[in-house]
Amino acid sequence: MITLRKAVAKDVKAIMNLVNELAVYENAPEQVSNTEERMLEEGFGPKKAFECILAESENGIIGMALYYFRYSTWKGRRLYLEDLVVTESQRGTGAGKLLFDAMIETAKQEDCSGMMWQVLDWNKPAINFYDKYSTRYDEGWLNCHLDF
Repeated sequence: MITLRKAVAKDVKAIMNLVNELAVYENAPEQVSNTEERMLEEGFGPKKAFECILAESENGIIGMALYYFRYSTWKGRRLYLEDLVVTESQRGTGAGKLLFDAMIETAKQEDCSGMMWQVLDWNKPAINFYDKYSTRYDEGWLNCHLDF
């Protein structure tokens, strides 16, 4: 039995564990510079930067969908799914589908024009999962970053 719930401040350690597990999976653990303290402040403090839905089973927290809202001058309000991650031992249990469906429902409830996220081009399991939703993949766009 898998249930979903909104994350609360005491869940930050579990959220960071999932973030770090995802970074290892994506071969980039050294790129995680975020901290539990910063997540606590930015996710549960007065200036919330993100929201998070957790998937739980009898094994505890097994996955998450971390998201925020962005604005497109072309499309209007959009839900941006930053991370969808299910711990490795629990993949294939349906937790990812429950989380993704919850994100779609959240976007609709928040009157968003759609939902956006990124997937690495080599992550075939994730791409196969997203293909089940008739996902459209952008071509010709490069991700740009400035780090401070």
